[in-house]
Order: sequence, then C-alpha cells, then structure tokens
Amino acid sequence: MATAQEIVTILEFDPKDAERVARRPQKPLEIVEYNKEWPAKFADVESIIRGALGNRVVLLQHVGSTSVPGLAAKDIIDIDLEVADPADEDSYVPDLKTAGFQLLFREPKWYNHRFFHLEDPYTNLHVFGPGCPEAARHRMFRDWLREHEDDRQLYAESKREAASLSLAANEGTMEYTYRKEPVVRDILRRMFEAFLNSPAGA
Repeated sequence: MATAQEIVTILEFDPKDAERVARRPQKPLEIVEYNKEWPAKFADVESIIRGALGNRVVLLQHVGSTSVPGLAAKDIIDIDLEVADPADEDSYVPDLKTAGFQLLFREPKWYNHRFFHLEDPYTNLHVFGPGCPEAARHRMFRDWLREHEDDRQLYAESKREAASLSLAANEGTMEYTYRKEPVVRDILRRMFEAFLNSPAGA
C-alpha cells in the first residue's frame, strides 16, 4: 500500500523514457457530454480482463473522466489494472493479447507502467504493480471529482478549452494534456491538502 507521502509526491513523466512497442489509430480529439453507457462499457471490459487473467488481477478499477458521473470527457474508457509484477510480462501480456488488447508501450522508470489498447470499446488499460501511488492518485482524483461539483465543473471547462485550442493548433492528445495540466495540478493541490489533514493521510 502506498504511503501518504508517496501519494502526494508526483513522479514526473518523461516521454523519452517510454519504450514504444506499437501504435494505434488515434481517435479525433473530441470532448463529449457524460454518457450513461460508460459504466456498462467498463463492466464489459472488466469481464474480458478478469476472464483472461483470473486471480492474477490484484486490483481493477474504472478511472479517468468516464468514471465520473456528469463529467464531460473523451469517449475513452480508462482502466487501472494492478498485477503482481508488471515487469513479468510473460505472466499476463500473452493472455491480454489473446483477449484483444495491444501493448503500446512500457515505462520501466515510471512506476513500471505498461499501457495497452482495446479497440472496442475504445479503452486505455494502464498496468501497475500492487499499491502503486499513481494508481492510488487516479482513484482519489476520481472520487474527489465525484464529490466536488465545483472542481468537476472547473475540470470540464478546462478540458473543453484545451481541446478547442489543441484542435485549432492541429495538436494531438499529448499537447491537449499539457494544456489542461495547470488546472489538474490546482485540483490535486486541494485534494492532497484535504487528504493530509484527514485520518487516512495522517
């Protein structure tokens, strides 16, 4: 389990450290209104993953914007999967591939992260090890946005603005992410402060 200090200390992502395995066709950058079908889509993918890996699934969670009711988002299901050892790819990657997932890249220096794609429903699958601080932050951010309407609205506005600017500049998803990062960090700051002042973060 991640400690409170590990959770509030962000390990910065460096794209140069990513080991690219494959590429996928990119969906158009579009922010859509919340779709009540997203939880069902997650449940479908969850069933696929659990069917493929069985008890090798340590934790499996719907995260990202499609996991927050009422939040506008890209129409992409984000899932965090924790396995015993992400570096031991032979223990889970072949079965995920058989189930339809494609390994796109690995990041050994960034939480031992592996990133997979499923085409239908269009899914980002993030694989981490047990108790990963980044996965814990994903769940906390999701829950914070579910519970705080003001930050949920602020985040939705930042996503729409970032998407609009990136589309106008003919940019991709990475640039879109950078454009909304200041708002994300602002929300995280409030979330971390509340966490550290709670019994869970003490």
